[in-house]
Amino acid sequence: METVIAFIIIFGSLVFFHELGHFLFAKKAGIMVREFAIGMGPKILALRKKETLYTIRILPIGGYVRMAGEDFDTVELQPGYRVGVILNNNDEIEKIYLNRDVSNPNVLFLETESADLSKDLFIEGYDEDGNLVRYNVSRNAVIYEKGQETLIAPYDRQFDSKSLGSRAMAIFAGPLFNFILAFFIFLAIGLLHGIPTNEPIIKEVISDSPAYAAGMEAGDFVKEVDGKPMETWQEFTETIQANPENRLQMKVERNGEMVTLAVVPEKMVEAGREYGQIGVMYESPLEKNALKAFAFGAEQTYSWMKRIFELLGMLVTGKFTIDALSGPVGIYKATEEVAQWGVFSLMNWAAVLSINLGIMNLLPLPALDGGRLLFFAFEGVRGKPVDKQKEGMVHFVGIMLLMVLMLIVTWNDIQRFFF
Repeated sequence: METVIAFIIIFGSLVFFHELGHFLFAKKAGIMVREFAIGMGPKILALRKKETLYTIRILPIGGYVRMAGEDFDTVELQPGYRVGVILNNNDEIEKIYLNRDVSNPNVLFLETESADLSKDLFIEGYDEDGNLVRYNVSRNAVIYEKGQETLIAPYDRQFDSKSLGSRAMAIFAGPLFNFILAFFIFLAIGLLHGIPTNEPIIKEVISDSPAYAAGMEAGDFVKEVDGKPMETWQEFTETIQANPENRLQMKVERNGEMVTLAVVPEKMVEAGREYGQIGVMYESPLEKNALKAFAFGAEQTYSWMKRIFELLGMLVTGKFTIDALSGPVGIYKATEEVAQWGVFSLMNWAAVLSINLGIMNLLPLPALDGGRLLFFAFEGVRGKPVDKQKEGMVHFVGIMLLMVLMLIVTWNDIQRFFF
């Protein structure tokens, strides 16, 4: 149960911040956001505030922000279509009923001759006496159909009406907020748990090892190797690995005194590579420092972004196969293992997942944020947008392919963990 809760909180938080990025930059650009959804599938909770419906859906595997003007969002009234309307005090239409069985006595019925609910905002049609009448439509008019209420979206509130830069930023903001979330998680780890100092301090000496034979002890602070100062654990390990079977003079600080030791790294061979090893274990001391915590957050975010891009490169070159990918099942099992190491390990895992989610969404693939940004790049080069129907077809095919990939990855996870 604890793993289920941890998984839902982590995955829900990553999706929430991703969609929050889309939402905030869409609102900043003046785009009407019809729905802010966490999860997929049927609604389990819904709250309408002003023009946006906020929902939590049953499947915790994603989310979305539905913006006005996207995915054939607008309503078109064809000639001959019979609608019911209610006027406000300015004789503007404020309610439009597409159902034919409206019982409200204030409803006027019109047989549509022409209408525009996007730019010119009017409905022209024949009333019940056969007269041709024309009414302006309020910018806040509501359409009622089969028990559903939908605000009309004037063109200046639609996604496509905005500049290329505003549209691109509304899409890019989702992955961007994942990177920002990861930074703040790493920052919190640094502030609350501490930052590794990376100082070359020995935690444990393995018995019957070259270090044990040389007289090294737990707690020794390595200062020099063959006269070269050792600033970090990485410098120390690189020096040891580069000198298999070579006698090294080391100066270590022990209980406030300097001690000189001689050690000969044992030669190890792995994948045809020779390297030295002396048999010591390391655990970096932690330090709490607000300024260093900011640097730690930025460094960790950059480091993990670089690492994930390297893995993607290996996938493209064939050094990394699709069998090694993980989906929701694999992420759940990894969360179960990480949870055993405590809350800070879970926080670190959440930050890494957030970076991964951001990068995956930026891949230039149909149906992903990166695919949409690629179409914006084409628009910038061509000077005009790609045909909406063609773009929609490309994204539809992309969604189908992604669903197939998700099924394959999930099946691989099930086989790996349960068979």
